[in-house]
Amino acid sequence: MTKHSARELALKVLHDVDVNGAYANIALRVIMERYRPRGPDRGLLTELSYGTLRRLNTINWILERFMAKPLSRQSPWVRNILRIGAYQLFFLDRIPASAACNEAVNLGKKYASERVAGFINGVLRRVVREKHGVVFPDLTADPVGHISLKYSHPAWLVKLWLEELGLEETVRTCAAGNKTPAATIRANVLKTNREELMGLLGNELDLLPARYAREGIIARNLQDVESLSFFRDGYFFVQGESSMLVAQAVGAPPGVFILDLCGAPGGKATHLAELMGDAGRIVVVDIHPHRLALVHANCSRLGIKSIETVACDARKLEGMFWEAADYVLVDAPCSGLGVLSHKPDAKWRKEAQTITRVAELQREILMSAARCVRSGGTLIYSTCTISREENLEQIKSFLAADDRFALEDLRPFLPQQLDLKGTLPGGYVQLMPYQGLDGFFIARMRRHNN
Repeated sequence: MTKHSARELALKVLHDVDVNGAYANIALRVIMERYRPRGPDRGLLTELSYGTLRRLNTINWILERFMAKPLSRQSPWVRNILRIGAYQLFFLDRIPASAACNEAVNLGKKYASERVAGFINGVLRRVVREKHGVVFPDLTADPVGHISLKYSHPAWLVKLWLEELGLEETVRTCAAGNKTPAATIRANVLKTNREELMGLLGNELDLLPARYAREGIIARNLQDVESLSFFRDGYFFVQGESSMLVAQAVGAPPGVFILDLCGAPGGKATHLAELMGDAGRIVVVDIHPHRLALVHANCSRLGIKSIETVACDARKLEGMFWEAADYVLVDAPCSGLGVLSHKPDAKWRKEAQTITRVAELQREILMSAARCVRSGGTLIYSTCTISREENLEQIKSFLAADDRFALEDLRPFLPQQLDLKGTLPGGYVQLMPYQGLDGFFIARMRRHNN
């Protein structure tokens, strides 16, 4: 097979995202599997693909300052060659400007023409000469424009966060969204513990104990997880640390019945089963049968037998689990604004209406979930977003509509260090991306005894 440079492979990824609407992680995986880049090329391919998409609006804005015509008038190949070049020139100091420009010119010759390659060279060389003169809109006069371009987030989202979080927290949130998160794994306590697993994997991975999740491990150089025998043998599960904290917030003892709504592919359910010693009953409900198949695959790999699945719309459980569950976990569908750093193209696909639309779905699922909680039972609500409408306002609205439930102190279940706003005693916590975590919301509610 002809060898392709990391820049050319990144170009193929960006072209697929741009022209075909492909998701970046899927497009990158396809390219990785087809061309099998190794060593530094593999890392550079990921950096150029994800980094360019993460900074897309900023790169477009910069490039159009040096061009007579908008990027949209260029062919998809050409505009993405320019984007990759500009990303290196502005955001990757370790790459010489000459290398970024020369490689872009070579790609221009291959995917366009000699004449177009000259145009690409002219634009990028001008960027090199004049990049220090690029000035973003003034923060005081135009805070939305400044933050949107300096920190590469959609203007509508910056506006929303300024209203809900204020200036300082919005800047910190946007800055955190541009960082590449380290992978985290969860030790399967049915087979090992965190310390033992770190010893077993220490020769292959660069590991640190997670700060808050008891079973969590930060794996900073995790790449091809399926090549690791301890993964295949079920010693660990790849899961974000914030997601691990949900099972801690549930705090279920062995032998109870847990209903996990919208729970595929089973990250939280398998964690709960492990913490319960695989003793009890967990039913994962999800509307997508193909995702429930992943639950079964994960259980098989991890050696878990206490989990069942039901393919069903969580809004329409009807009498299946009426007042039957000791614990109900609503793993609610959401806008995903707390995990944007994991999917660099996701923020460009979302719109303000997404939040309102998904909040109504969450409301219906919560109402259905409440009917399944036994007297004295526990209802946990969790999202991976930081939108107020989907989180605290959702819970307040639910409690106003159903006075059988009340928020319950989370301090016995979660570390105090997580609690930036002092809300754990009140039964909920909002985790933020600038804490070095995914942005998650967790609320714990108890149903009053009849």
